[in-house]
Amino acid sequence: MGNAPTFLKLFVGFIFMAVGGTFFLLVCLLLLPWRVARIKACNVFGKTVGRSIMWVSGCELTWKGTEHLDASRPAIYISNHTSAMDVFMAMWLSPMGTVGIAKKEVVYYPFLGQLYLLSGHLRIDRSSPRKAVTSMKELATYVRDSGLSIFIWPEGTRSRSGRLKRPFKKGVGHLALQTGLPIVPVVVKGAHRSWEKGKLKLRGVPIEIEVLPPVDTTDWNKRQLTERLAEIEQMFADALPEDQRPEVAEAA
Repeated sequence: MGNAPTFLKLFVGFIFMAVGGTFFLLVCLLLLPWRVARIKACNVFGKTVGRSIMWVSGCELTWKGTEHLDASRPAIYISNHTSAMDVFMAMWLSPMGTVGIAKKEVVYYPFLGQLYLLSGHLRIDRSSPRKAVTSMKELATYVRDSGLSIFIWPEGTRSRSGRLKRPFKKGVGHLALQTGLPIVPVVVKGAHRSWEKGKLKLRGVPIEIEVLPPVDTTDWNKRQLTERLAEIEQMFADALPEDQRPEVAEAA
């Protein structure tokens, strides 16, 4: 649907979301006593609907490093965030057994938000750092004990310019310290041209997703956390095209 008008793409995408969201909402209700099963059911929803939404968008996706998306090896997947399309790409590519982390306001998104609320994925209150830290600690314990993975955008909020925002939030580092899981960088290139923040125009553009090799975090410690995260940031900067690399270090 690359040449279709935006309103038609949004309408078709909404239908996919409504049908898929309603079905998997019922599935999650049946699985209410089993959180891991609900998380995995939502992963199936993500792979089905996420892929459908990307088709509707008309964006041409190319992939590199998909061998690093390994459902048999729990990890912390982190990605740069420049477009609303990133959400659907993340839903599509996340291995089974991956827990998402989103702002609490996600519940206001039609169908997607209600499913997210029931699925067992994590919502954080960004207005309350104390509550956010507590939620992240609880998630780290649950993920470690359940053999699950995590997907998170370490920049905190979406980049308006498409350039990488530095420094990364330290929450991802603390998750690594608490779980011992490797960090897998997922570099998204070109998505900022598809759906710019604050604009209601969806364009089919080429998007490249490059999954970098896992970074071992078993020897990380709190004292070196800033330095370690800076190394991860540099991996993103090196992999991104010139127009998405950070111009200067930005305030958190």
